[in-house]
Amino acid sequence: MDILSSLAQGFAVAVTPANLAFAVLGCFLGTIIGALPGIGPVNGVAILIPLAFALGLDPTTVLILMSCIYYGCTYGGRISSIMLNIPGDASSIMATLDGHPMAKAGKASEALAISAVASFIGSTIATIGLTLFAPMLASVAIYFGPSDYFALYVLAFAMIGGVGGASPWKMLLAGFLGLMLATVGLDPGTGLARYTLGSFNLYDGFDPVVAIVGLFAISEVLVYLETAHHATGTLVPMGRAVPKFREMLPGMGAAVRGSFIGFLSGILPGAGASQGAFMAYVAERRYSNKDDTFGKGDPRGLAAPEAGDNAAAGGALIPMLTLGIPGSGTTAVMLALLISLNIQPGPLLFERQPDMVWGLIASLYIANVVLLVMNIPLVGMFTRMLSMPQWILMPFIIMVSFLGVYSISHSTFDLMVMIGFGVVGYIFRKLDISLIPLVLGLLLGADMENNLRRALSISNGDFWILVQSPIAATIYAITAAVLAAAFALAFRSARRGHSGALADLERDV
Repeated sequence: MDILSSLAQGFAVAVTPANLAFAVLGCFLGTIIGALPGIGPVNGVAILIPLAFALGLDPTTVLILMSCIYYGCTYGGRISSIMLNIPGDASSIMATLDGHPMAKAGKASEALAISAVASFIGSTIATIGLTLFAPMLASVAIYFGPSDYFALYVLAFAMIGGVGGASPWKMLLAGFLGLMLATVGLDPGTGLARYTLGSFNLYDGFDPVVAIVGLFAISEVLVYLETAHHATGTLVPMGRAVPKFREMLPGMGAAVRGSFIGFLSGILPGAGASQGAFMAYVAERRYSNKDDTFGKGDPRGLAAPEAGDNAAAGGALIPMLTLGIPGSGTTAVMLALLISLNIQPGPLLFERQPDMVWGLIASLYIANVVLLVMNIPLVGMFTRMLSMPQWILMPFIIMVSFLGVYSISHSTFDLMVMIGFGVVGYIFRKLDISLIPLVLGLLLGADMENNLRRALSISNGDFWILVQSPIAATIYAITAAVLAAAFALAFRSARRGHSGALADLERDV
Protein backbone atom coordinates (compact mmCIF):
# COMPACT_ATOMS: atom_id res chain seq x y z
CA MET A 1 0.00 0.00 0.00
CA ASP A 2 2.90 2.37 0.67
CA ILE A 3 4.10 1.96 -2.89
CA LEU A 4 0.62 2.60 -4.31
CA SER A 5 0.13 5.70 -2.19
CA SER A 6 3.59 6.97 -3.13
CA LEU A 7 2.86 6.31 -6.80
CA ALA A 8 -0.43 8.19 -6.52
CA GLN A 9 1.49 11.07 -4.99
CA GLY A 10 3.91 10.85 -7.91
CA PHE A 11 1.09 11.07 -10.47
CA ALA A 12 -0.15 14.21 -8.74
CA VAL A 13 3.29 15.71 -9.45
CA ALA A 14 3.60 14.29 -12.98
CA VAL A 15 0.23 15.51 -14.29
CA THR A 16 0.77 19.16 -13.44
CA PRO A 17 0.57 21.19 -16.68
CA ALA A 18 4.29 22.04 -16.80
CA ASN A 19 5.55 18.52 -16.03
CA LEU A 20 3.07 16.91 -18.40
CA ALA A 21 3.95 19.31 -21.22
CA PHE A 22 7.68 18.77 -20.84
CA ALA A 23 7.16 14.99 -20.61
CA VAL A 24 5.41 15.03 -24.00
CA LEU A 25 8.08 17.37 -25.39
CA GLY A 26 10.80 15.04 -24.11
CA CYS A 27 9.18 12.04 -25.78
CA PHE A 28 8.95 13.92 -29.09
CA LEU A 29 12.52 15.27 -29.03
CA GLY A 30 13.90 11.95 -27.83
CA THR A 31 12.25 10.02 -30.66
CA ILE A 32 13.63 12.45 -33.24
CA ILE A 33 17.18 12.33 -31.83
CA GLY A 34 17.06 8.56 -31.37
CA ALA A 35 16.01 8.09 -34.99
CA LEU A 36 19.03 10.00 -36.31
CA PRO A 37 21.85 7.52 -37.03
CA GLY A 38 24.85 7.57 -34.75
CA ILE A 39 23.60 9.93 -32.02
CA GLY A 40 21.78 7.65 -29.59
CA PRO A 41 20.48 8.21 -26.04
CA VAL A 42 23.83 9.13 -24.47
CA ASN A 43 24.57 11.89 -26.96
CA GLY A 44 20.91 12.91 -27.14
CA VAL A 45 20.57 13.49 -23.40
CA ALA A 46 24.00 15.15 -23.21
CA ILE A 47 23.14 17.49 -26.09
CA LEU A 48 19.82 18.58 -24.59
CA ILE A 49 20.93 19.01 -20.96
CA PRO A 50 22.09 22.59 -21.67
CA LEU A 51 18.62 23.33 -23.04
CA ALA A 52 17.09 22.48 -19.66
CA PHE A 53 19.49 24.81 -17.87
CA ALA A 54 18.88 27.58 -20.40
CA LEU A 55 15.11 27.33 -19.78
CA GLY A 56 15.60 27.62 -16.01
CA LEU A 57 13.27 24.73 -15.19
CA ASP A 58 12.45 23.30 -11.77
CA PRO A 59 14.74 20.33 -10.87
CA THR A 60 11.81 17.89 -10.90
CA THR A 61 10.73 19.13 -14.33
CA VAL A 62 14.31 18.90 -15.61
CA LEU A 63 14.60 15.30 -14.45
CA ILE A 64 11.23 14.39 -16.00
CA LEU A 65 12.20 16.05 -19.29
CA MET A 66 15.55 14.25 -19.49
CA SER A 67 14.09 10.87 -18.49
CA CYS A 68 11.43 11.17 -21.20
CA ILE A 69 14.12 12.13 -23.71
CA TYR A 70 16.02 9.02 -22.56
CA TYR A 71 12.99 6.79 -23.14
CA GLY A 72 12.22 8.54 -26.44
CA CYS A 73 15.77 8.04 -27.74
CA THR A 74 15.56 4.35 -26.89
CA TYR A 75 12.29 4.10 -28.80
CA GLY A 76 13.56 6.07 -31.78
CA GLY A 77 16.78 4.13 -32.29
CA ARG A 78 14.92 1.34 -34.03
CA ILE A 79 13.72 3.57 -36.91
CA SER A 80 17.06 4.04 -38.66
CA SER A 81 17.99 0.41 -37.91
CA ILE A 82 14.90 -0.84 -39.74
CA MET A 83 14.68 1.72 -42.53
CA LEU A 84 18.37 2.39 -43.27
CA ASN A 85 20.11 -0.66 -41.76
CA ILE A 86 22.14 1.90 -39.77
CA PRO A 87 21.73 1.57 -35.98
CA GLY A 88 20.71 4.73 -34.19
CA ASP A 89 23.05 3.63 -31.40
CA ALA A 90 24.87 0.52 -30.18
CA SER A 91 21.77 -0.92 -28.49
CA SER A 92 19.86 -0.82 -31.80
CA ILE A 93 22.33 -3.02 -33.66
CA MET A 94 20.30 -6.16 -32.97
CA ALA A 95 17.22 -4.55 -34.54
CA THR A 96 18.97 -4.50 -37.92
CA LEU A 97 19.28 -8.29 -38.04
CA ASP A 98 15.59 -8.99 -38.64
CA GLY A 99 14.09 -5.50 -38.85
CA HIS A 100 15.81 -4.43 -42.05
CA PRO A 101 15.11 -7.72 -43.88
CA MET A 102 11.42 -7.24 -43.01
CA ALA A 103 11.56 -3.71 -44.44
CA LYS A 104 13.26 -4.89 -47.63
CA ALA A 105 10.53 -7.52 -48.00
CA GLY A 106 7.88 -4.76 -48.10
CA LYS A 107 6.94 -5.03 -44.41
CA ALA A 108 8.48 -1.80 -43.16
CA SER A 109 5.30 -0.55 -41.48
CA GLU A 110 4.78 -3.93 -39.79
CA ALA A 111 8.38 -3.96 -38.55
CA LEU A 112 8.09 -0.43 -37.16
CA ALA A 113 4.79 -1.26 -35.46
CA ILE A 114 6.07 -4.51 -33.95
CA SER A 115 9.16 -2.75 -32.63
CA ALA A 116 7.03 0.07 -31.17
CA VAL A 117 4.74 -2.34 -29.33
CA ALA A 118 7.73 -4.40 -28.16
CA SER A 119 9.40 -1.21 -26.91
CA PHE A 120 6.22 -0.32 -25.03
CA ILE A 121 6.09 -3.76 -23.40
CA GLY A 122 9.76 -3.62 -22.41
CA SER A 123 9.56 -0.08 -21.02
CA THR A 124 6.35 -0.78 -19.11
CA ILE A 125 7.70 -3.94 -17.49
CA ALA A 126 10.90 -2.07 -16.57
CA THR A 127 8.93 0.84 -15.08
CA ILE A 128 6.85 -1.59 -13.02
CA GLY A 129 10.10 -3.21 -11.85
CA LEU A 130 11.47 0.23 -10.99
CA THR A 131 8.34 0.94 -8.94
CA LEU A 132 8.57 -2.32 -6.99
CA PHE A 133 12.29 -2.91 -6.54
CA ALA A 134 13.83 0.55 -6.26
CA PRO A 135 12.31 1.26 -2.80
CA MET A 136 13.34 -2.22 -1.64
CA LEU A 137 16.93 -1.76 -2.79
CA ALA A 138 17.03 1.71 -1.22
CA SER A 139 15.91 0.30 2.13
CA VAL A 140 18.68 -2.32 1.97
CA ALA A 141 21.34 0.13 0.81
CA ILE A 142 20.84 2.22 3.95
CA TYR A 143 22.92 -0.40 5.79
CA PHE A 144 25.90 0.01 3.42
CA GLY A 145 28.99 1.41 5.13
CA PRO A 146 31.82 3.46 3.57
CA SER A 147 33.85 0.35 2.69
CA ASP A 148 30.79 -1.23 1.06
CA TYR A 149 30.19 1.83 -1.10
CA PHE A 150 33.86 1.93 -2.08
CA ALA A 151 33.63 -1.72 -3.17
CA LEU A 152 30.45 -0.93 -5.08
CA TYR A 153 32.21 1.85 -7.01
CA VAL A 154 35.02 -0.56 -7.87
CA LEU A 155 32.41 -3.03 -9.17
CA ALA A 156 30.85 -0.30 -11.31
CA PHE A 157 34.19 0.34 -13.03
CA ALA A 158 34.75 -3.40 -13.48
CA MET A 159 31.31 -3.84 -15.05
CA ILE A 160 31.96 -0.96 -17.44
CA GLY A 161 35.36 -2.37 -18.35
CA GLY A 162 34.21 -5.97 -18.54
CA VAL A 163 30.92 -5.57 -20.35
CA GLY A 164 31.15 -2.22 -22.05
CA GLY A 165 33.77 -2.88 -24.70
CA ALA A 166 35.99 -5.33 -26.51
CA SER A 167 39.20 -4.00 -24.91
CA PRO A 168 39.09 -4.01 -21.09
CA TRP A 169 42.46 -2.26 -21.00
CA LYS A 170 41.11 0.76 -22.87
CA MET A 171 38.00 0.90 -20.73
CA LEU A 172 39.92 0.72 -17.46
CA LEU A 173 42.45 3.29 -18.72
CA ALA A 174 39.61 5.70 -19.47
CA GLY A 175 38.16 5.05 -16.01
CA PHE A 176 41.48 5.84 -14.29
CA LEU A 177 41.78 9.04 -16.32
CA GLY A 178 38.31 10.01 -15.12
CA LEU A 179 39.34 9.37 -11.52
CA MET A 180 42.42 11.55 -11.99
CA LEU A 181 40.29 14.39 -13.37
CA ALA A 182 37.96 14.02 -10.36
CA THR A 183 40.84 14.91 -8.01
CA VAL A 184 41.22 18.40 -9.52
CA GLY A 185 40.14 21.07 -7.02
CA LEU A 186 40.39 21.57 -3.28
CA ASP A 187 41.37 18.56 -1.20
CA PRO A 188 38.32 17.65 0.93
CA GLY A 189 40.53 16.78 3.90
CA THR A 190 43.13 19.55 3.98
CA GLY A 191 41.54 22.27 1.85
CA LEU A 192 44.69 22.58 -0.29
CA ALA A 193 44.44 23.07 -4.04
CA ARG A 194 45.23 20.00 -6.14
CA TYR A 195 46.21 20.07 -9.84
CA THR A 196 44.56 23.45 -10.42
CA LEU A 197 47.62 24.94 -12.21
CA GLY A 198 47.10 28.08 -10.18
CA SER A 199 43.64 28.74 -11.62
CA PHE A 200 40.93 29.78 -9.16
CA ASN A 201 38.35 28.57 -11.70
CA LEU A 202 39.37 24.96 -10.98
CA TYR A 203 39.06 25.16 -7.18
CA ASP A 204 35.63 23.46 -7.44
CA GLY A 205 36.92 20.93 -9.97
CA PHE A 206 35.37 20.25 -13.35
CA ASP A 207 31.62 20.72 -13.62
CA PRO A 208 30.28 17.31 -14.72
CA VAL A 209 27.68 18.82 -17.06
CA VAL A 210 30.26 21.03 -18.78
CA ALA A 211 32.57 18.05 -19.23
CA ILE A 212 29.82 15.78 -20.54
CA VAL A 213 28.50 18.33 -23.04
CA GLY A 214 32.02 18.71 -24.37
CA LEU A 215 32.76 14.98 -24.46
CA PHE A 216 29.59 14.08 -26.32
CA ALA A 217 28.09 17.11 -28.07
CA ILE A 218 31.24 18.93 -29.19
CA SER A 219 33.07 15.73 -30.13
CA GLU A 220 30.01 14.69 -32.15
CA VAL A 221 30.32 17.88 -34.20
CA LEU A 222 34.06 17.31 -34.70
CA VAL A 223 33.45 13.75 -35.86
CA TYR A 224 30.78 15.03 -38.26
CA LEU A 225 33.18 17.59 -39.76
CA GLU A 226 35.56 14.74 -40.52
CA THR A 227 33.01 12.27 -41.89
CA ALA A 228 30.43 14.60 -43.47
CA HIS A 229 31.29 13.39 -46.95
CA HIS A 230 30.59 9.74 -46.14
CA ALA A 231 27.49 8.26 -47.71
CA THR A 232 24.56 7.04 -45.64
CA GLY A 233 22.24 4.11 -46.18
CA THR A 234 19.33 3.97 -48.59
CA LEU A 235 15.89 4.58 -47.11
CA VAL A 236 13.49 1.67 -47.65
CA PRO A 237 9.97 2.62 -48.86
CA MET A 238 7.59 2.97 -45.93
CA GLY A 239 4.47 1.48 -47.48
CA ARG A 240 1.22 1.74 -45.54
CA ALA A 241 1.55 4.30 -42.74
CA VAL A 242 -0.50 2.48 -40.09
CA PRO A 243 -0.54 -1.34 -40.24
CA LYS A 244 -3.45 -3.48 -39.18
CA PHE A 245 -3.67 -4.63 -35.58
CA ARG A 246 -3.19 -8.30 -36.42
CA GLU A 247 0.10 -7.44 -38.11
CA MET A 248 1.46 -6.18 -34.78
CA LEU A 249 0.77 -9.42 -32.90
CA PRO A 250 3.69 -11.57 -34.14
CA GLY A 251 6.54 -11.50 -31.71
CA MET A 252 4.65 -10.26 -28.66
CA GLY A 253 5.54 -13.38 -26.68
CA ALA A 254 9.17 -12.78 -27.58
CA ALA A 255 8.80 -9.19 -26.42
CA VAL A 256 7.65 -10.29 -22.96
CA ARG A 257 10.51 -12.77 -22.63
CA GLY A 258 13.03 -10.22 -23.86
CA SER A 259 11.69 -7.63 -21.43
CA PHE A 260 12.54 -9.69 -18.36
CA ILE A 261 16.00 -10.52 -19.69
CA GLY A 262 16.69 -6.89 -20.55
CA PHE A 263 15.44 -5.65 -17.20
CA LEU A 264 17.76 -7.95 -15.27
CA SER A 265 20.64 -6.85 -17.49
CA GLY A 266 19.83 -3.18 -16.95
CA ILE A 267 20.01 -3.48 -13.16
CA LEU A 268 23.67 -4.54 -13.36
CA PRO A 269 25.92 -1.47 -13.14
CA GLY A 270 27.60 -0.84 -16.49
CA ALA A 271 25.76 -3.48 -18.54
CA GLY A 272 23.35 -1.07 -20.20
CA ALA A 273 20.82 -1.40 -23.01
CA SER A 274 23.26 -2.87 -25.55
CA GLN A 275 23.86 -5.90 -23.37
CA GLY A 276 20.13 -6.25 -22.69
CA ALA A 277 19.28 -6.25 -26.40
CA PHE A 278 22.04 -8.74 -27.19
CA MET A 279 21.11 -11.16 -24.41
CA ALA A 280 17.40 -10.98 -25.31
CA TYR A 281 18.11 -11.73 -28.97
CA VAL A 282 20.44 -14.65 -28.22
CA ALA A 283 17.99 -16.19 -25.75
CA GLU A 284 15.04 -15.81 -28.12
CA ARG A 285 17.00 -17.28 -31.01
CA ARG A 286 17.84 -20.37 -28.99
CA TYR A 287 14.24 -20.67 -27.84
CA SER A 288 12.33 -19.94 -31.06
CA ASN A 289 14.61 -20.42 -34.07
CA LYS A 290 13.27 -23.85 -35.00
CA ASP A 291 13.00 -23.17 -38.73
CA ASP A 292 16.18 -21.10 -39.12
CA THR A 293 14.22 -17.92 -39.84
CA PHE A 294 16.15 -15.56 -37.56
CA GLY A 295 18.21 -13.04 -39.48
CA LYS A 296 15.82 -13.31 -42.43
CA GLY A 297 12.98 -11.12 -41.22
CA ASP A 298 11.50 -13.02 -38.27
CA PRO A 299 9.26 -10.72 -36.16
CA ARG A 300 10.42 -12.46 -32.99
CA GLY A 301 14.01 -11.57 -33.82
CA LEU A 302 12.97 -7.93 -33.92
CA ALA A 303 10.61 -7.87 -30.94
CA ALA A 304 12.92 -9.57 -28.43
CA PRO A 305 15.93 -7.21 -28.68
CA GLU A 306 13.73 -4.12 -28.91
CA ALA A 307 11.92 -5.10 -25.72
CA GLY A 308 15.22 -6.03 -24.06
CA ASP A 309 16.75 -2.71 -25.12
CA ASN A 310 13.96 -0.61 -23.61
CA ALA A 311 13.63 -2.78 -20.50
CA ALA A 312 17.36 -2.44 -19.83
CA ALA A 313 17.06 1.32 -20.20
CA GLY A 314 14.41 1.39 -17.47
CA GLY A 315 16.27 -1.07 -15.28
CA ALA A 316 19.42 1.07 -15.42
CA LEU A 317 17.58 3.79 -13.49
CA ILE A 318 17.37 1.56 -10.40
CA PRO A 319 21.07 1.56 -9.39
CA MET A 320 21.33 5.24 -10.33
CA LEU A 321 18.48 6.35 -8.07
CA THR A 322 19.06 3.97 -5.17
CA LEU A 323 22.85 3.61 -5.06
CA GLY A 324 24.13 6.60 -7.01
CA ILE A 325 25.77 4.13 -9.44
CA PRO A 326 24.83 4.57 -13.12
CA GLY A 327 23.54 1.41 -14.77
CA SER A 328 24.38 2.62 -18.29
CA GLY A 329 26.10 5.40 -20.18
CA THR A 330 22.93 7.46 -20.39
CA THR A 331 22.22 7.18 -16.68
CA ALA A 332 25.82 8.30 -16.09
CA VAL A 333 24.95 11.50 -17.95
CA MET A 334 21.75 11.82 -15.92
CA LEU A 335 23.73 11.28 -12.72
CA ALA A 336 25.85 14.29 -13.69
CA LEU A 337 22.64 16.24 -14.15
CA LEU A 338 21.44 15.31 -10.65
CA ILE A 339 24.77 16.31 -9.12
CA SER A 340 24.66 19.67 -10.92
CA LEU A 341 21.17 20.22 -9.49
CA ASN A 342 22.52 19.55 -5.97
CA ILE A 343 20.53 16.31 -5.78
CA GLN A 344 22.41 13.40 -4.23
CA PRO A 345 21.16 10.02 -5.54
CA GLY A 346 21.27 7.19 -3.07
CA PRO A 347 19.21 5.25 -0.55
CA LEU A 348 18.07 8.41 1.26
CA LEU A 349 16.71 10.01 -1.90
CA PHE A 350 13.34 8.25 -1.50
CA GLU A 351 12.99 9.67 2.03
CA ARG A 352 14.31 13.18 1.47
CA GLN A 353 12.78 13.98 -1.92
CA PRO A 354 9.86 11.57 -2.44
CA ASP A 355 7.89 14.00 -4.61
CA MET A 356 10.70 14.22 -7.13
CA VAL A 357 11.44 10.47 -7.24
CA TRP A 358 7.85 9.29 -7.45
CA GLY A 359 6.98 12.12 -9.83
CA LEU A 360 9.74 10.82 -12.11
CA ILE A 361 8.51 7.22 -11.89
CA ALA A 362 4.90 8.29 -12.59
CA SER A 363 6.05 10.35 -15.58
CA LEU A 364 7.70 7.26 -17.05
CA TYR A 365 4.33 5.48 -17.12
CA ILE A 366 2.90 8.49 -18.93
CA ALA A 367 5.88 8.58 -21.30
CA ASN A 368 5.36 4.95 -22.29
CA VAL A 369 1.75 5.63 -23.34
CA VAL A 370 2.69 8.86 -25.11
CA LEU A 371 5.53 7.15 -27.00
CA LEU A 372 3.31 4.27 -28.12
CA VAL A 373 0.57 6.62 -29.31
CA MET A 374 3.16 8.87 -30.96
CA ASN A 375 5.26 6.18 -32.62
CA ILE A 376 2.56 4.27 -34.48
CA PRO A 377 0.53 6.99 -36.28
CA LEU A 378 3.43 9.48 -36.53
CA VAL A 379 6.17 7.02 -37.45
CA GLY A 380 5.97 8.15 -41.07
CA MET A 381 6.96 11.67 -40.03
CA PHE A 382 9.86 10.41 -37.90
CA THR A 383 10.98 8.24 -40.82
CA ARG A 384 11.02 11.19 -43.20
CA MET A 385 13.27 13.05 -40.78
CA LEU A 386 15.98 10.48 -41.53
CA SER A 387 16.53 12.33 -44.79
CA MET A 388 17.22 15.61 -42.93
CA PRO A 389 20.80 16.72 -43.70
CA GLN A 390 23.16 16.57 -40.74
CA TRP A 391 24.48 20.05 -41.55
CA ILE A 392 21.14 21.41 -40.33
CA LEU A 393 21.42 19.59 -37.00
CA MET A 394 25.05 20.39 -36.15
CA PRO A 395 24.67 24.21 -35.82
CA PHE A 396 21.72 23.58 -33.51
CA ILE A 397 23.89 21.32 -31.34
CA ILE A 398 26.60 23.99 -31.14
CA MET A 399 24.09 26.72 -30.28
CA VAL A 400 22.38 24.71 -27.53
CA SER A 401 25.72 23.56 -26.07
CA PHE A 402 27.25 27.02 -25.78
CA LEU A 403 24.04 28.70 -24.63
CA GLY A 404 23.27 26.03 -22.03
CA VAL A 405 26.78 25.79 -20.59
CA TYR A 406 27.10 29.57 -20.33
CA SER A 407 23.74 29.75 -18.54
CA ILE A 408 25.01 27.40 -15.79
CA SER A 409 27.71 29.69 -14.37
CA HIS A 410 27.96 32.63 -16.83
CA SER A 411 31.65 31.84 -17.15
CA THR A 412 33.63 31.94 -20.38
CA PHE A 413 36.15 29.63 -18.67
CA ASP A 414 33.52 26.87 -18.68
CA LEU A 415 33.14 27.33 -22.44
CA MET A 416 36.87 26.76 -22.90
CA VAL A 417 36.69 23.70 -20.62
CA MET A 418 33.80 22.38 -22.72
CA ILE A 419 35.81 22.79 -25.91
CA GLY A 420 38.81 21.10 -24.28
CA PHE A 421 36.74 18.09 -23.26
CA GLY A 422 35.32 18.05 -26.79
CA VAL A 423 38.81 17.63 -28.20
CA VAL A 424 39.51 14.88 -25.65
CA GLY A 425 36.27 13.15 -26.66
CA TYR A 426 37.22 13.37 -30.32
CA ILE A 427 40.66 11.84 -29.64
CA PHE A 428 39.05 9.04 -27.61
CA ARG A 429 36.68 8.26 -30.46
CA LYS A 430 39.56 8.15 -32.94
CA LEU A 431 41.38 5.72 -30.64
CA ASP A 432 38.20 3.64 -30.23
CA ILE A 433 38.09 4.26 -26.47
CA SER A 434 34.66 4.54 -24.84
CA LEU A 435 33.84 7.83 -23.14
CA ILE A 436 31.59 6.20 -20.52
CA PRO A 437 34.37 5.07 -18.11
CA LEU A 438 35.85 8.57 -18.26
CA VAL A 439 32.48 10.05 -17.34
CA LEU A 440 32.00 7.45 -14.61
CA GLY A 441 35.38 8.27 -13.05
CA LEU A 442 34.67 11.99 -13.18
CA LEU A 443 31.28 11.49 -11.51
CA LEU A 444 32.13 8.89 -8.90
CA GLY A 445 35.68 9.96 -8.10
CA ALA A 446 34.77 12.40 -5.33
CA ASP A 447 32.36 9.99 -3.61
CA MET A 448 34.83 7.15 -4.03
CA GLU A 449 37.58 9.21 -2.36
CA ASN A 450 35.28 10.38 0.44
CA ASN A 451 34.14 6.85 1.28
CA LEU A 452 37.74 5.64 1.25
CA ARG A 453 38.70 8.43 3.64
CA ARG A 454 35.78 7.64 5.97
CA ALA A 455 36.60 3.94 6.02
CA LEU A 456 40.28 4.58 6.81
CA SER A 457 39.32 7.14 9.44
CA ILE A 458 37.13 4.55 11.18
CA SER A 459 39.95 1.97 11.14
CA ASN A 460 42.76 4.42 12.01
CA GLY A 461 44.41 3.84 8.64
CA ASP A 462 44.01 0.04 8.52
CA PHE A 463 43.28 -0.92 4.88
CA TRP A 464 41.86 -4.30 5.96
CA ILE A 465 38.58 -2.55 6.73
CA LEU A 466 37.94 -2.39 2.98
CA VAL A 467 37.48 -6.19 2.82
CA GLN A 468 36.31 -7.06 6.34
CA SER A 469 32.64 -6.39 5.67
CA PRO A 470 30.77 -9.43 4.23
CA ILE A 471 29.02 -7.12 1.76
CA ALA A 472 32.32 -5.63 0.57
CA ALA A 473 33.99 -9.04 0.35
CA THR A 474 31.13 -10.37 -1.78
CA ILE A 475 31.29 -7.34 -4.08
CA TYR A 476 35.06 -7.74 -4.52
CA ALA A 477 34.58 -11.41 -5.40
CA ILE A 478 32.06 -10.46 -8.08
CA THR A 479 34.45 -7.76 -9.33
CA ALA A 480 37.30 -10.26 -9.65
CA ALA A 481 35.07 -12.69 -11.56
CA VAL A 482 33.90 -9.95 -13.95
CA LEU A 483 37.45 -8.77 -14.68
CA ALA A 484 38.75 -12.32 -15.13
CA ALA A 485 35.95 -13.10 -17.59
CA ALA A 486 36.52 -9.84 -19.46
CA PHE A 487 40.24 -10.38 -19.93
CA ALA A 488 39.71 -14.04 -20.85
CA LEU A 489 37.21 -13.06 -23.55
CA ALA A 490 39.51 -10.31 -24.84
CA PHE A 491 42.45 -12.75 -24.97
CA ARG A 492 40.34 -15.32 -26.81
CA SER A 493 39.16 -12.72 -29.33
CA ALA A 494 42.74 -11.59 -29.90
CA ARG A 495 43.90 -15.18 -30.50
CA ARG A 496 41.04 -15.80 -32.94
CA GLY A 497 41.91 -12.63 -34.81
CA HIS A 498 45.58 -13.63 -34.95
CA SER A 499 44.70 -17.13 -36.17
CA GLY A 500 42.41 -15.69 -38.83
CA ALA A 501 45.14 -13.34 -40.04
CA LEU A 502 47.61 -16.23 -40.28
CA ALA A 503 45.12 -18.31 -42.25
CA ASP A 504 44.57 -15.47 -44.71
CA LEU A 505 48.33 -15.05 -45.12
CA GLU A 506 48.78 -18.76 -45.80
CA ARG A 507 46.04 -18.67 -48.47
CA ASP A 508 47.69 -15.69 -50.13
CA VAL A 509 51.05 -17.48 -50.18
